[in-house]
This record gives sequence, C-alpha cells and structure tokens, in this order.
Amino acid sequence: MSTLLELERVTKRFGGLTALDGVSLRVGAGEIVGIIGPNGSGKTTLFATASGFLRPEDGDIRFDGRSIVGLRPSRINALGLARTFQIVQPFAGLSVRENVVIGALRGGRETLATARRIAAEVLDLVGLSPRAGQPAGNLTLPEQKRLEMARALATQPKLVLLDEIMAGLRPAEVDQAIGLLRQIRGRGVTLVIVEHLVRAVLALAERMYVLHHGSLIAEGRPDEVIHQPAVVEAYFGTTDGSPARA
Repeated sequence: MSTLLELERVTKRFGGLTALDGVSLRVGAGEIVGIIGPNGSGKTTLFATASGFLRPEDGDIRFDGRSIVGLRPSRINALGLARTFQIVQPFAGLSVRENVVIGALRGGRETLATARRIAAEVLDLVGLSPRAGQPAGNLTLPEQKRLEMARALATQPKLVLLDEIMAGLRPAEVDQAIGLLRQIRGRGVTLVIVEHLVRAVLALAERMYVLHHGSLIAEGRPDEVIHQPAVVEAYFGTTDGSPARA
C-alpha cells in the first residue's frame, strides 16, 4: 500500500502552548484512519496544519510524495487533499446545489457546466438531491453535515480529512453516516476521521492514532489501541482497562 499522507515529527506552537509535539503518522492510499483524543489534544490543529491553514514550526508534511509545507490551502486542495470543518458554515443564502458547485469550481479549474455535473453526482451520493434547489440555511444539522462532505467531495479529492462529521447526530443518523463513508471509500477516496464518537471510529477505521496533549500516545488497530492503559487513562477516564461506552 502506497503512502498518501505522511507527517514527520510535526510541531505546532501557539505562543507558549505546544499544540502538536513531534507528531508522526502515515495514511496509506485507500485506508480509513481514525484519530481520537480528549478535547484540546491537538486533533483539529493537526487537520489545520496538514491542510495548509496553519504552518508547522518543525517537521515535514508530505502528500502524494511531495512536501506541502508552506503551500496555500487552495493549492493543497488542488493536489487532492480536502477537509471538512467541525463547525459547518454553508453559504446559507445560496442553494444547496450552488454551495456544492462552488466547491466543484476549484478556483476556476473547472468549467461551470462541469462543476454543475460534479455537484449533481455528489449530491446524489450524499442523499441531498431532493434538497438541491433549497437554501442551504434551511437544512437540518444532519443535512448540513452531508453538505459539508459534499463540498469537500466536489473538489474530487484523493483524501478527505473529516473533522467531527458525526457530532450532534442521533444513533440512526450515525449509522447512515457510517454507511455513506463506506460508500465514499469504495469509490477510491482515502479518509482520515477525527471523532469523539468512538463507536463510529471502531466501525470504520482500519488503523487508529490517539493524541493527548499534542503527542501521539498510541497507534495501531482500533481493537488493540482502545485497551492500551495510556489510552484508557487519557481518553476514556477509566482505570480498569474497559473502554467507556460510546
């Protein structure tokens, strides 16, 4: 399996706070990789740094074989790396279709006709075709989460960083989201998932990384990682080796 995304000893500081402390990880093409950790552990900072919204003080980030440190987010996206955001912010006054067309235009790289075709395909994939002509501001939270995914997918990425895409969803909606992500991976898109909902990560990820205070404290298969003492203590808040219920 070829490596698509690799972080090598990446460090990011905010003044005296070290948000990422020498973090190294790799994501193979076609994988679903989970990243978990307590609040403030550095998960969203890792995504922001990998996607170009923040620049690390130390270390290297390589995507598809080349260093992307210092590149603008739009350039990194054009190379095939997309991300979603924990707080969804659609263009509320535009239609659902128009929101996705904007993603598909990729900074002018696609014609409007092609962008509309891509948007239609993506909206069908995420189940938002019936809402395509409605204002994005009218969507429910689960629908806004799907729109966030649709905008990322419309850029035709090789890899998507999904930041808390299931936060606030009901159990049945989580199950639907898990099924959708499996479909997306089935289309050849690599996924990296940051989630507090451990059940979803266990259902999806082949490998898992655990962050705590900006450092990686565990990595490996999810069924092995969640039982490691350091993970149990830092993330689950128990000391008897049993994971908390998700």
